[in-house]
Amino acid sequence: MTADNANTVIVTGASRGIGRAIALRLAKQHFSVVVGYAAKADQAEAVVREIADHGGQALAVRVDVADPGQVATLFATARTGLGELFAVVHSAGIMPLAPISEADPAVFDAVIATNLRGTFLVLQQAARHVVPGGRIVSLSSSVLAKSFPGYGPYIASKAGVEGLTRVLANELRGREISVNAVAPGPVATDLFLAGKTPEQIDQLRKLAPLERLGQPEDIAGIVSFLLGPDGAWINGQILRANGGFA
Repeated sequence: MTADNANTVIVTGASRGIGRAIALRLAKQHFSVVVGYAAKADQAEAVVREIADHGGQALAVRVDVADPGQVATLFATARTGLGELFAVVHSAGIMPLAPISEADPAVFDAVIATNLRGTFLVLQQAARHVVPGGRIVSLSSSVLAKSFPGYGPYIASKAGVEGLTRVLANELRGREISVNAVAPGPVATDLFLAGKTPEQIDQLRKLAPLERLGQPEDIAGIVSFLLGPDGAWINGQILRANGGFA
């Protein structure tokens, strides 16, 4: 099986926000989409229905990306239900904020478990099951360049994501599989907006020279490009999709 006759894509964190926008965009490109989600089954099923309503194929699979057994099941279910994997887009993540001096170590552990261990486990399965000529994309963050107070655990986890991305790109030499990460700047999602005042949001909006928050569809467009024919020569890269934020 090669990329020429495989069209299934797994998108983790696809029940809302950036992941949801990616899933819907890829379905419009005639990919069959596995909607990976951690909770909110109703939201995941709503994404599946929206894809089906537009003539696409999709199924929802609940997965804790920090659990190796559940991640393996996600991949097995995807291949059994929709066919061989052309691509994996790992969008699942959490972002609790607290100063390093005050953060509960349990919060740090949770962020690392979901954002970094989860990426490792998803990339591991992707490396085993994506067909030759396929694509692997993870989500990092442009906040790495800013070192904002309160983002310590999140930035630590996303720095690890970028390291794993570059290493896996080298490890898959000879299989024609590209491995990249997309690093959004501030994007108007529930994850980003939670806990911020209108004043803080407005301040962040003005940081980019384009003076707006990104939209989930902006990031979905970058992922769409990476999975399309024009993105085939990009490999081992971190694409900072942020309007000039960093």
